[in-house]
Order: sequence, then structure tokens, then C-alpha cells
Amino acid sequence: MIKNFLDHISHAFDIPLSNPVLVFALILFIILLSPILLRRIKIPGIIGLILSGVVIGPHGLNLLERSSAVDLFSTIGLLYIMFIAGLELDMNEFRKTRHRSVLFGFFTFAIPILIGYPVCYYVLGYDVLSSIMISSMFATHTLVAYPVVNSYGISKNEAVAITIGGTILTDTAVLIILAVIIGASQGQLGKEFWLTLGFSFAVFLLIMFGVIPRIAKWFFQKIEGEKTAHYIFVLFVVFFAAFLAEIAGLEHIIGAFVAGLALNKLIPHSSALMNRIEFIGNAIFIPFFLISVGMIVDISVLLNGPAALIIAATLTLVAIFSKWIAAWFTQLSFRYSSAQRQVIFGLSSAHAAATLAVIMVGHRYGIIDENVLNGTIVLILVTCIVASLATEAASKKVVLAGEQDEVPSEKNIAREEQLMLPIANLNNMESLLDFATLIKSKHSPHPITVLTVVPNNEMAEQNLQRARKNLDSTAKYASGSETEVSMIATIDHNIANGISRAAREEDADGILLGWPSKPGIIEKMVGEKTESILNQTDANLFMCHVDKSLVMQKRIVVFCPPLSESELGFDFCMGKILRLSQELSIPILYVCDTRTERAITEYIERNKNSSRVLFSSYQDWDDLSGLRTFVKENDFVVFISARQGEVSYRHSFDGIPKKLGKIYAQHNRILIFPSRRGGYSLDEYEDISAAPILQRIGRGIGSIFTKDKH
Repeated sequence: MIKNFLDHISHAFDIPLSNPVLVFALILFIILLSPILLRRIKIPGIIGLILSGVVIGPHGLNLLERSSAVDLFSTIGLLYIMFIAGLELDMNEFRKTRHRSVLFGFFTFAIPILIGYPVCYYVLGYDVLSSIMISSMFATHTLVAYPVVNSYGISKNEAVAITIGGTILTDTAVLIILAVIIGASQGQLGKEFWLTLGFSFAVFLLIMFGVIPRIAKWFFQKIEGEKTAHYIFVLFVVFFAAFLAEIAGLEHIIGAFVAGLALNKLIPHSSALMNRIEFIGNAIFIPFFLISVGMIVDISVLLNGPAALIIAATLTLVAIFSKWIAAWFTQLSFRYSSAQRQVIFGLSSAHAAATLAVIMVGHRYGIIDENVLNGTIVLILVTCIVASLATEAASKKVVLAGEQDEVPSEKNIAREEQLMLPIANLNNMESLLDFATLIKSKHSPHPITVLTVVPNNEMAEQNLQRARKNLDSTAKYASGSETEVSMIATIDHNIANGISRAAREEDADGILLGWPSKPGIIEKMVGEKTESILNQTDANLFMCHVDKSLVMQKRIVVFCPPLSESELGFDFCMGKILRLSQELSIPILYVCDTRTERAITEYIERNKNSSRVLFSSYQDWDDLSGLRTFVKENDFVVFISARQGEVSYRHSFDGIPKKLGKIYAQHNRILIFPSRRGGYSLDEYEDISAAPILQRIGRGIGSIFTKDKH
């Protein structure tokens, strides 16, 4: 019995490992340990994973062989890299830099081919078709080092944006050339070939950009509560797009990248769904791909004779040198810094995905020989290492130079940013928390403060316990998007007093409230809760009604009354609106006068924001009903109001929540009260505020003599 047990144990560890559970456990152990160990000796985690693949692969210790399961996970990881690159592309920035992306794409495509073809034809002695195929392989690159720039927070830097944009252009061109070379080698390069390729490519683009976004928008809107279903749907789109690309005669990586572009506007970068996509990809699938790349490498090919060594060295040198020249030309053309040039070179010098596709297909059709295949595997290992090291070093330089996704002035403000979210109704808690996550700066170290205030009465203790339970459910929801929250439950005689006191204690500079509900008789007599909060706080206050799916929004319409740019919190509020625009990838229409337009333009230029911005003029701000002509069905409405007594306050702002709620009942809307310089009001000394009563008496007397237009 013991002997049988020992035999069973020994067979389980037969080399190469065949037990799928053990294989998966070993891969996960490497994913966990490799980056941790190599980080101590300053080697990027990407290189550690590739080298681990070399060690455990069939050409190393032979612990693992390239089984169908490994190939499947590797393919998923490769598609994940391309998909995330398309998904995280800042479309506003890409739109601004599309001409630069095209020029970089031309450089990184043409220069390697112009350098590589003469080397392959005259130096290595290959024929025309083989030389074209090998040199086109030099033009490809895989964004293996993209997780590095993402971790350093420079993924929206212009140098990164044009490199990603150029990737799709050059890889698409190379893979089309590959299809042409194969057609030429088989004598099929006729009129029918070109018509089939052009038609299938056009149908692919039509489906991806015409059909898929509409289906995705409908799905996210109708199945809004099923967060797991959202992730499964996204995965389906990625693999369906990869399959469609193969049907169209392209490589599946092009399909994954295009899927990212198609869903880009529908998945905000700070959303819970985006967090799940990145987390699962970075934890399992992408490391699997990097390990599988290492498993292909056969170091022993270098010992087969000088021919293999010469070819491997030549291919590697040409690949690295030509990509550096392309990055150098790009730097000269756009006057980038040396750190940005190095970022471009680092991202574009790694050869893995498309390179493997080209060489494997070429070898299968007999266009290239064994030496080129082996030399290419060595090239992949060396270029991945060079790319990772170069990108890591360049990313540090970009961060030190202050060229991260947000400019230094924004980051300094963000470090002090403290958002508070008073929760009164759990039904709108999720939408408010999601909105707060979207507008919160990623540079802020402070969590979002979630507050609940319990009235100080005989049931206070029981209500406090119930409130803390409710806060636990809020914390659980926040953890789904890795949103850091701080929970506060407090007792006060008056809800408004409790919120204002907590805001002062936490030094909150932004308070997000739900849209005020219809007031009862008592509230009408003594003053509404939101009005009391306004009187007692100085912070920027956002009244939010966000109950419709944000994927339906096509524009943000911002109403900025005259002199709103003079308010103390104007810059803070503008920053949040622009951030929302970037997250949703939609333009902003500002309705204001010329002076406010000039102030907004200066703010955007000062902070180098890439959002698309339009302006419309409006003069009669005493007649707010005229503003409805600017609003369309799927617009997100934002109104910049002011507290009474502030410089931009107008009589027409009286009761504005009710007015906006009535006119824009079918729209998502935010009413913003910018922060003020401070002071005090009677509300700070009284539980039941006297000021609103006096205001209502004054308005009532005033209405006898003047007819309210609204």
C-alpha cells in the first residue's frame, strides 16, 4: 500500500509535468515569486517572467511543455495586452495626436524595412520574398512593456499615445504584407485576392465600429446591475473580435486591439469594470503570455554553428537599431525630450506577438529557413529584455521630469483633495459612489469619506448601529472597484449641522450630495436641508442626480453664469468636469459669456487637458428657461450656481434645484456650488436655521410686487 502510494506520488512529478492542477500551481508560483525576487536586483518583473519561461520550458529544465492549455492561456494573455492598450488609449489625446501617430507609424514601419531588406538580401543572401518577409518582421512590435508605463502612471503621456496609435498602423500594414507575400508565394496574387482582402477588412471594421458599440451600449444599459455579466460580455467581445479578424485575413491581435478601441468610450478608466479587466489580466493572463514567450526560446540553437549565431546577432542588431532610428526621427519631428524618445523606443522595440505570427507563418509556407526561425526566437528574448529595461528607465525619467498624466499643479491640488459623500438614501449610494470614483484624482492619497448622520433622539443608539451596518454594505461595494473609502457614522441634533461639522473636521473640499427630494410642509417653513448645508459649509458642493447609465451620455453641457470664474472653487469644479469628460470620452459644451469662456480656455491650456471643448454664448441669465435650447436628449447637464451673497449669485438662482429638476427631469444632472472664502452664518449657532425663514418671508413680500418668470 505504501509502495503504491509512493509510486503514485513519483508519477505525479514525472518530467515534464502533466497533471493540469500541478502545472497551473507551478505557473502561479512563478507569477508570484519571480517579480518579487528579481525586483530586489533591479530587474523588471516582465524580464523575470520571460526568463522563468526559458528555465522551466522544453529547452530548459523541461518542467513544462507547450500544451494546448498553455497555448490557450498564452493567447488570452496576448489578446489581453492588445485589448487593454486599445481600451486605455485616451481617445481625446489620440484625436489630438492622430497625425503624429500616423507619422510615427510610418517611421517605425518604413525605416526597419529600408534597413532590413538590404541586410537580408545582400548580407545574409536571402531571395526577394524571404528578404521582404524578414524585414517586415523588423517593422512589427508588441507592447510587452506597456504594463511598465501603466504602473508608472504615464500611460496618457503623448509619447505613449502616439506609440500605441502607431502600433496598430504598423502591425496592420505588416500583417497585410504577410497575406500578400503568402499569396505571391502560392501564385494567387490576382485581382480576386485584393478584392477579397479589401472587402473582408471593410466588413470587419463595419462590425467592430458600427455594430459592436451599439450592442455594448444597449447591454450595459439594460443589464446595469449585473457586474459579473459586464465582464463576461467584454471578454466575449474581445475573442469574437479576434475571431472576426482572422476570418478577415488579419491576425487576431488586430481584432483584440480594435475591440479595445470600440469599447473605449463605454468603459470609464476609473470604473469598477475597468478595475476587474486590468486586475485579472495583470494577475494571470498577461504573465502567462510572458512565461510562454520564454518557453519558446532555445538557447542551444546558438551552438549549432556560426551561421545560426551570425543570423541571430544580425537580426537582433538590425531590429534594435532600426527601432531606435525610428524613435530618434520621431523625437526630431516633434521636439520630444530624450526621456520621451526612450519611452517610444522602449515600447516599440519589443518583438513578440506579430513577429511570431510572421515568422511562424513564413516557416510553415517554406519562405524562411530554420536559422531565421531560431534567430528570431533569440531576437524576441533580447528585444523584450532591452525594451523592458529601456521603458523602465525612461518611465522614471518622465516621472522625475513631472510629465505624468496630470501636470504638477493638478497633482499638488490632488494631494490635498478630500471628497465627502453624505449618504442618506442607500438606493442612490452606488451611483453616487461610482460618480465620486470617476471624478476623484488618482493622485490623491485620501480615501473618499462616506458619512451618515443620525438624529440625536431616544432611538439614536439603535439608529447608529443600523447606520454602521449600512456603511458596511457601502464598503463592500467600494471594494469591488478598489475604491478606498473611510466610514464615519455620527450623531447630531440636525442632519445639516452633522454634515457641516464632519466636513470641517475632515477638511473636505468637495461634498457630494444626492439630488434634494421634494420638501415637506415643515421643511418649507424652517428651510430645506440642502439649503442649510449650503449656508453652513464653505466647501465645493455637488448636488448629483445620476440615475441613468453613463454609457448613454454623448455630451456634457455646462452652464456657467457670468462671473462664475471669479468664485474661489471655480478651478476645482472645472477640474472635476474635465476629468468626467476624459473618463467618459465625451466632449463638453460650455454655455457662458466671453469673459468666462476666456477663463475656461486659459485653465484648459494651463493644465494641458485634452478634452474636446465647445462654447456657446448666452446673455439673459435672469431667464434660465432659455437654456433648455442647448440641451439634447443624451446630454449630461451641469449647472454652476453660487451661494447667496457670492459674486456670481443672481436672484434667478433662488430655488434652482427645483427648477432644474423640473426642466431636466429626464437627464443626469449636477448642480455645483463652488467653495467660498469662509465666514459664518446663523446656521452655525442654531439647530433650526432662522436664515431660510427670513429669506422666504423676503421672497414672499418680493413676489407681491414682482412677477417671477420661473
